Parts: sequence; C-alpha cells; structure tokens
Amino acid sequence: MSTDQLQDPHAETAAEQPAARRGPLGAVFRWLPAGAALALFYGALLASHTSPLDIAKYTFYAVWAVLLPGTLVYRSLRRTPHTLIEDLALGAVTGLALELAAWALFTGLGVQSAAIVWPLAVVLPFALVPRLRRHWRPRDYTARPSLGWSWAVAGTVASTTAYIYRVFMDMYPVLPPDDRTRQFVDLPYLLSLAGNAKHNVPLTLPQVSGEPLAYHWFAFAHMAMTSSIGHIDLPVVEMRLMVPGLCALLMVVAAVVAWRVTDRAWAGPVAGLLLFAIGEFNAAGSPRLPFGSATTSVMIWASLSLTYCQPLLLALIAAVGDGLIGRKDGTRRVPAWGRGGRYALIALFAFASSAAKATSLPVTLAAVAFAGVIMLIRDRRIPWDVVGAGAVVVAAQFFSTAVIFNFQSYGLGVHPLVNLSGYWADPQNQRGQVSQAFVIASVWVAFLLNSQLRVAGALPLMWRRKLRLEPVQWMLLGGAIAGPAVFLMLNGWNSSYFTHAGLPFGVLLSAWGYCEAFERARLSRAAKAVLAVVSLAGVAALTALLHYGERRWRETVENLLWGNHEWHTYGELVPMLGLAAALAAVVLVGGLLWWLASRRFEGLRKRGGIVVLTGALLLGTPTLMIDVITPYSGLASFGAVPLPASRVDAARWVRDHSNPDDVLLTNSHCTTPDYFREPDKVCDVMDMQSFWLSGYSERSVLIEGWIFAPRLQGADLTFWDQDLLAMNEQAVKAPTAPLLQRLSAEHHVRFVVVDRHIGQESPELASLAEKVYDTGKMAVYKLR
Repeated sequence: MSTDQLQDPHAETAAEQPAARRGPLGAVFRWLPAGAALALFYGALLASHTSPLDIAKYTFYAVWAVLLPGTLVYRSLRRTPHTLIEDLALGAVTGLALELAAWALFTGLGVQSAAIVWPLAVVLPFALVPRLRRHWRPRDYTARPSLGWSWAVAGTVASTTAYIYRVFMDMYPVLPPDDRTRQFVDLPYLLSLAGNAKHNVPLTLPQVSGEPLAYHWFAFAHMAMTSSIGHIDLPVVEMRLMVPGLCALLMVVAAVVAWRVTDRAWAGPVAGLLLFAIGEFNAAGSPRLPFGSATTSVMIWASLSLTYCQPLLLALIAAVGDGLIGRKDGTRRVPAWGRGGRYALIALFAFASSAAKATSLPVTLAAVAFAGVIMLIRDRRIPWDVVGAGAVVVAAQFFSTAVIFNFQSYGLGVHPLVNLSGYWADPQNQRGQVSQAFVIASVWVAFLLNSQLRVAGALPLMWRRKLRLEPVQWMLLGGAIAGPAVFLMLNGWNSSYFTHAGLPFGVLLSAWGYCEAFERARLSRAAKAVLAVVSLAGVAALTALLHYGERRWRETVENLLWGNHEWHTYGELVPMLGLAAALAAVVLVGGLLWWLASRRFEGLRKRGGIVVLTGALLLGTPTLMIDVITPYSGLASFGAVPLPASRVDAARWVRDHSNPDDVLLTNSHCTTPDYFREPDKVCDVMDMQSFWLSGYSERSVLIEGWIFAPRLQGADLTFWDQDLLAMNEQAVKAPTAPLLQRLSAEHHVRFVVVDRHIGQESPELASLAEKVYDTGKMAVYKLR
C-alpha cells in the first residue's frame, strides 16, 4: 500500500480494485449507484404527476444543452483528468455558464426557437479539430471513486430528491386544479421572471411594463432556456424539473469539489450531507427562522436563484482554491488544473455567479482577500496568484453591480448587529448589567448554534494545526466568517443570504476537519457501524422529542427560567438555548462515563471526540426530518396565498392568443382581498403581491403587483406613477375610447384582463373592446 493511501484509508485506485470490477460486471457495479439515484429522481417526478414526455424532454435538454458542451469545454481547460464524475459534474456547471451567453445571443436576436442548435458551436469544433477530439473520451484518469464513495454520493442525491418531493413537489400541483388552490407567494413572481427571460435581454419587471429589473436574474434565463430548448411548459420547469435537477447536481458538485479542495475523497459525501441533509439547529416542531431565512428547509425550493447559484459558487471555490493548494512535495493526489485553464474557469464561474445570486461574489472576494493577507504576512511577499484570481472576481462583481444591478442596494444598509440586537433589547430598562450581559451572550450562542453548527468540524482542524493552516484552508475560513459577518453588519431579512453564501466555504472546511478527526480515531469496522447506528438512533429520538413534545418543552423551559409566561424579547430563542443546555448536560455526563469506561476498555481511548463531533454536526437534522413528517406546518403553508384555477386559465389563454410584446392591463394588484372569506376587504399597499397574470401569461402587465420593484426596496411602497395607476383603474371601471386608444398607442396595451372576484368591469368596456374570453369569474377584452 502506498504512502498516499495510508494518509487516506478511503482512497481506492483503479489498479487496486479486484479484477472482476474491471470487467463488464464491474462496469455494472460502478454505474449502479448513479442508476439508482437517477431511478429515484425519475420516480419522484412520475409520482408528482410529471408527464413522461416532459421528463424525456428535460433529459434531452440537460444532456444536449448543458452536460455535453460544458464537459467538452471543461476538459479542454483542465490539464490532467482526475475522475470521470468530476468531468461530468464540473462540466455541467460549465455548461450552465456557457448557456447564459447562448441565451443572451439567441434571445437578443429574437431567434429563441433556434436556441436548440447552440451546442453545435462547441460540438463541431471538438469533432473537427484533431487536437480537440481527444476530449470526447479521455482515458488517463488518475483516480476512480470507490464503490462505497459512489453509493454515499448517490445517497446524498437520493436524500435531496426525497426531501424535495415531500416538501415541494408533493405539496404543489403544476397548475391549480380548482379555485381553492393555494401556492407559496413567491413562486408566481419567479415564474413571471422566467417568462420575461424568454423574450427580453436584459429582463424587465413583468409586473410593471418597461420597468428595468436590477436583480439577480440569471436563474430565470436558465429556466427560459430549459423551456425553449426542451419545449417544456414553464410551470413544469419551475414546479417539477428545475429544483430536484439542480439539487441533484449540487450534491455531486459538492462531493467532487470537496474531494478536490481537501484532497480527501470522503470529504465529498460528508460535505454534501452538511450542505443539504442537515438543517439549522432549532428546538421547534416546525421550521422557524430566528436569524433570517433557513438555507435548506425553505430557501432551497422557494429561492430559485439560491438553488441555481450554489453549484456555480462551489465550482468557483474549487477554481480559486486550486491555486492555493501548495503541496509541492508530490503528496497532492488530486492533479492541479494548470494556470491558464484555471483562470478561464474562474472567469466563467465568477461571471455566471455574479448575477445568479448577488451575495456570492462579495463573500468570495472576502475569502480571497483573507487568504491573500494571511499569505502576505506569512511569506512577506505578494501572492500574485491570489491577486490575479481576486482581480477576475472583482471584474465580475463590478459587471454585476454596474450592469445588472445598476448600483441598487435593494434596501440593504449598514446597521451593525441590528439583526441580533432586537433579541437582547430591554426597552423598559428592567435588567441589571449582569443580566443584560448574560442575555447578550445567550443571543450570540443561539445565533452560532442555529446557523453555524454545521461548521463545527472546522474547530478540531484549526486546533490540531494550531492555526497553521494551508492557504486554501485560510480561504475557506475567510468565506465561512465573511458570510455571517456581513449578515451581522447589514439590516433586514434579505441579508441572511450572505450567511447562505458563506455556508459552502464553512461546510468544505468542516468536512475536511471531520475527515481528519475520523482518520485519527482509527475506528474498526464494528466501531464505525456502532457510531452510525447510534447516530441514526439519536437523530430519530431527538426528532420524536421535538415533534411530539415541542409545546410542552417550550412551557417547561419558560417555567424553569421565569415561572410565568410573560413576553420577553429573547423568548423565541429560549427553547433552543434550553435544548442546547440539556444536550450539553448529556454530553458532560456521557463524557465522564466514557472517561471512566476508557480506563478499563482501551478501545474507547481518544475516540470520544469523534462521537461528540458527529453528534454536534447532526443536531440540525431533526429540523428537516420534522419538515418531512409535517410539510404543511412550515413556511410553505404560512406563505401560501390563493391561486385559483380560473385566474391561471385566463392567463394561459392570453399567453396562447397574444404576441410576446403585447402588454396586459388588469384590475388585480394584490393577494387580497381573500374572496373566499373577505370579498369586500380593501387591498393594502403592503400586499401588492399579485404576480399570477404576468407569471402564467408570460407577458408584461401595465401595472400588476409592484411591491418587488427594485426602486421601492427600502423606500415608500406607494406606486410611483399615480397618474398611470389612475388610468389603469379607469380602463376597467370607467373606460372611454380616448383612454383605451392612449393606452394602446403609448403603452402597447393589447388585452384587458378582469378578475371579477375583485370587482365587475364597466358595461361600457364591452362596447369599446372585443370580449374574447369569459368564464363568469374572469373576462378578457381585446382592444380594437
């Protein structure tokens, strides 16, 4: 056995696999994990009533327009092949980046129907140029994943697929079946952006025709290309295909990036589990959000931009980090990419990430700067490679800030600790200095436990190395710190996306530390099995405790601390802190018993740490398990608003009978009035969240719901053009021929869509425009 394998007992090279594994039967076994994960993926789609034809179309699109061109380009840029799975995973991410350029070209030229041919721009050169042909089938891979590794990664893919099916695909139909249907409020808005991306470069705000959209909208260009190339209905892309598809890709990318960055194969599936299968630590029987949005339990399906961005961000981390792995003594087993190709990949991933999610590049820049400063102090010379990589990321950040976001801040401002200080506020000045200091410290502990527990694996890594970290580890640590640090410096719920951007950095470092600790423990096979069984049993027990005893637990903790049920600013955090204290007590008692037992049983010595670390990393798992058990109790139910089938049917009729440049006019601007219970309720300006017409018609609306307009974030939410709003309302309630003519000539209004749940249109409208659609609940008029 080689020295490399002694350092990583999990490594397994192709040459050392049994001969049977290299034959036809071995090929079947090697591809069986991927086949099983793919079968579950297709099974989840079929179980959620996805058409087999749509599944086939999506498969064709993913292979032809993403995987094939991306893999060929990635192979031409990386120097030495590592593994086939890395080529395919990072090739798919490269394909997502290339797709953006193809979308801009074909959509900008107005030939979206021809976008299916764009991969030929890659395929033909690689087929015709002799030097490029070798990339079709490289044969000199330096490693082959073991069968156990493959099954572990397939397991992470399967767990994400099962979770997404349960909490998203099984909850929401593709299209509402009746007028009682409800849907999460953001989903029609995201659908409207994808519909706009099918026809506009750059995007505009669909709810206010012609309004610029200073927003991270690259994910919706991806949805548009999926729909255009695959000829798949956009709601199917959003509600069935995109989320599980990108989550499966995310798990594989996390595995190969962790392997590449840490040089440890088994850091891959560990990183995937920490990134997705483990949620935020909480003590609630349903997902709660004390410190902003939750990465997994909500945002992975409700924030499509986050879902789309995560693989790109991980690939960017790999590209930048590859130049910081400074093992010159030949002990590095994962081959480097080479400087030229690496910089090209940094540029691809950075510019694709720039407007995929606005929080990604600032955290990446902070990580690169952190590593660069440490290297400058340590080596007393400028790390030019770091400077070069940082310069590329800066250029991408400037592009997004100036060109895409138009220097909009979206309401974010510098307000240090405002996202925490509300929990320790003492408006009545009832606490003494000691009590206030204790409350402040407790809030900090709650924040770290809730959002950063998955990064605990980094602690033994730093402790063991006495902070003498490698440059790539400094970069990961910088990103892990920068994400939550920016959240703490800014105001508002949206700032929590910076925490999400820092999480991949922290997860990679945590997986690295956990694998090192696991290797040092040198557990036998039986001990590993016992650790796995005990861990699963512990997760199951804690899940049951939180699910069935949450209310009693909250009351017990409150009684122990206060003896009453008075409201306190920190009250929401008390159950979590109480649970943490109870678990800490269990650990202390268990640690004492372990120490006593280790004096008699030598096999227990120096192995208690890996047990505690495993338990700490798994403490967030019950959050997702409870979400699976009761998916209707989380934010998916809380944020749901009415989406009647009658509305959607009318919008889709307009889509099928109009041109992409036609503008619609409607009397629907908000999610209320809830016409099932309060038909006469007046719509409040804070509730201008009606996005169904622009979403399902794939057309721009003169004025629909304007609350998400970039110009309003952090400002007065009143519509900025009251004269235009008055004209809009008059067109339905008191239309005149000159008014309709003006709307048609100046604003390109072609159809008036009346939602009679909100109010009846004027009888005069039928004499001034042609009624082309009427179901009693909805009516559509075409201007003459």
